[in-house]
Amino acid sequence: MSKNTLQTGTQKNKFKVPHTYVILFMILILVTLATYVLPAGVYERVQDPATGRTVVDPASYHVVARTPVGPFEMVGAIPAGMKAAASIIFFIFIVGGAFSIITATGAVTAGIQKSIKALEGREKLMIPAIMLIFSLGGFTFGLAEEVIVFIPIGIALARAVGYDDIVGVAMMSTGAAIGFSGGMLNPFTVGVAQGIAELPLFSGIEFRIVGYIILYIIGVWYVMRYAAKVKKDPASNSLVYDLMEKDKAEHVEVEIPEFTARHMLVLLVVVAGFAYMIYGVMRLDWYIDELSTLFLGMALVAGLVGALSPSKIASAFVVGAKDIAFGALVVGIARAILVVMTEGQIIDTVISGLANFVAILPGAVTAMGMFWIQIVINFFIPSGSGQAATTMPIMVPLADIVGVTRQTAVLAYQYGDGITNSIIPTSAALMGILAIGRVPYERWFKFIWPLMAFWVVAGSIMCAVAYLIGYGPF
Repeated sequence: MSKNTLQTGTQKNKFKVPHTYVILFMILILVTLATYVLPAGVYERVQDPATGRTVVDPASYHVVARTPVGPFEMVGAIPAGMKAAASIIFFIFIVGGAFSIITATGAVTAGIQKSIKALEGREKLMIPAIMLIFSLGGFTFGLAEEVIVFIPIGIALARAVGYDDIVGVAMMSTGAAIGFSGGMLNPFTVGVAQGIAELPLFSGIEFRIVGYIILYIIGVWYVMRYAAKVKKDPASNSLVYDLMEKDKAEHVEVEIPEFTARHMLVLLVVVAGFAYMIYGVMRLDWYIDELSTLFLGMALVAGLVGALSPSKIASAFVVGAKDIAFGALVVGIARAILVVMTEGQIIDTVISGLANFVAILPGAVTAMGMFWIQIVINFFIPSGSGQAATTMPIMVPLADIVGVTRQTAVLAYQYGDGITNSIIPTSAALMGILAIGRVPYERWFKFIWPLMAFWVVAGSIMCAVAYLIGYGPF
């Protein structure tokens, strides 16, 4: 047999990662089959008179008649999931179109080029600085979905200094994830969980700061290590090199326009828009609909200031929305998984079984087990506050029974909810970020899973230490 024949055979047998839609549809099929195998069960939801929150009665789990999901209902869960995630899907379309308008003015390209000249010889500082900034947003006001709007800027910065699109996405998304997981002042995760656990708000912050620093050091090291490899040999080390090569117009060097006063005005409009966004999120309780409105308005003003005609503005918006259609629709397909589990009434069954498993673990392993269980639950309930409302009423009495402090139970929830948001395909925030960055989920998974392993080990150790020192109060 010739060498060429051997090479051909090897190429034919080489495993190829399925398309992102295929991966999600396979998961959808599995959870649909699970509605026929797992017993259906529910917890009773009651209103906590002290806080007004709807919480789970931990002693109320009971089996109910199965409501298995049929093939037609399974497929129907996809449009239902898109409907449930409609605000995020349209947010992605609007942000994609908005940034396309801003890019068409030439201001971003010229401005980044000017900034890079100032960073010349100090490009490595960009990664830890940006990750620090976004982590601050993560642990103060729960920065998550809001990262989506910054991704085009992150990618442009990364390309300009010789990195790839994954570095641009990782600087911002993993930076926010570090802060979100650290959660020292996060009202949507630690605040809610401590309220349910009847702990003083944001108590135990010193120990959480230590965990945050550890996650930050690991995250920065990992992203910088990958970025250095990409810069040294992008063809061999970049996970998205082939995708960047396919679009020469956007992914190779082009003629850089001179930075003009008009470009400065466009960037001032953008900066003002971002500043108002931060104010709206922190002070006015803005969410997706308000952010969509802001970015659409900001793009229209920027386009007019940048001397684009109305027709050019409209054309640029359509191009931007079209380019991220693939990723925007992924959000709806991912949500379909949760639709099937809800209709099949197996979410509470999974939670009950995992809670029972934790109860039999010994010593410090119990605290780590709580963390691991929260990781599994996070796949099915990716909402931080939703997971707290569902699991903490179960984990708090469980912690009291097995001798784990309630503060440790909150820590286990906090890490279990935050860390894996960077990898689970059911996270609308993650899928939205990848959509805007046009990074296929399978490529991102290959990049991020080692970092997730490091973070899970770090989270496990922190939970074990919390158990050993009696992390309190109570």
